[in-house]
Amino acid sequence: MRNSFQNLLDTIKTLRAPGGCPWDIDQTPLSMRHDLLEECFETIDAITKNDAQHAREELGDLMFNALVMCYMFEQRGDFTIDDVFDDVNAKIIRRHPHVFEQSEGKSQMEKKPLDSAEVLVNWDKIKENVEGRKSESVLDSVPDNFSSLEKSLKMMKKAAKKNFDWTSIEQVKAKFREELCEVQEAEQEVSEARKNLAEKPFTVSSSNENLNAAQLHLEEEIGDAIMAFVNYSRWVSVDPEIALDRSIRKFKKRFQFVEKSMEENGIPMDKNHLDEMIKFWNEAK
Repeated sequence: MRNSFQNLLDTIKTLRAPGGCPWDIDQTPLSMRHDLLEECFETIDAITKNDAQHAREELGDLMFNALVMCYMFEQRGDFTIDDVFDDVNAKIIRRHPHVFEQSEGKSQMEKKPLDSAEVLVNWDKIKENVEGRKSESVLDSVPDNFSSLEKSLKMMKKAAKKNFDWTSIEQVKAKFREELCEVQEAEQEVSEARKNLAEKPFTVSSSNENLNAAQLHLEEEIGDAIMAFVNYSRWVSVDPEIALDRSIRKFKKRFQFVEKSMEENGIPMDKNHLDEMIKFWNEAK
């Protein structure tokens, strides 16, 4: 493995060296952010599809991008690649005092954790009290660049760790039903504001203040309902981002079947042929 790592690092150094690849030489950690994010999603995609060979390839791409960014920082003199590996190794040992006798995190472990939940409690205590990562709010550590869905899940998880949470799943479901009712009320407000108007803004319309206010209220209530459903997902141990991704894949596959079937049967995809589209949709299921 050491030879494999060194071979990849040597390749990166050659690409970044004078006379190497002009594109690679031009890149910076900032310019590579999107590439890193894209490789993360492609890796997740391969794992979701349970495609081991594809996962092998994408994990390699992900590691390449992470390593080349580390080398960029090393070239600038900010830190070395060894620093990165030494730091993460020390952190993992520190946060697993139940596994490593030499762990600095032992001071935060009252007893050996019996399950994953207790491990995570110790993990947070070590972050705050040993590593000094305590902030004004537990929500400060949620990355701004997370998708809104993942951000809402992460925030609710962190709030729950501070005991700001419902005590039963029935309360969680009741909260979602309450938010859905508020969405319906806000939708009615929009309908009233739209009376005798041809415009139907996606968010707001600059020409009608009443409609703007009603539309923004609807947007707010839909956001509240989505967060309530994300919280339900958390309670039943489902990652909403992954669940939504599965549904998107399913929708894509079925809709493409509908498109192909309609074309093969010479039927136009318009409102007059919705029954045929639904028929093919059901066939796809």
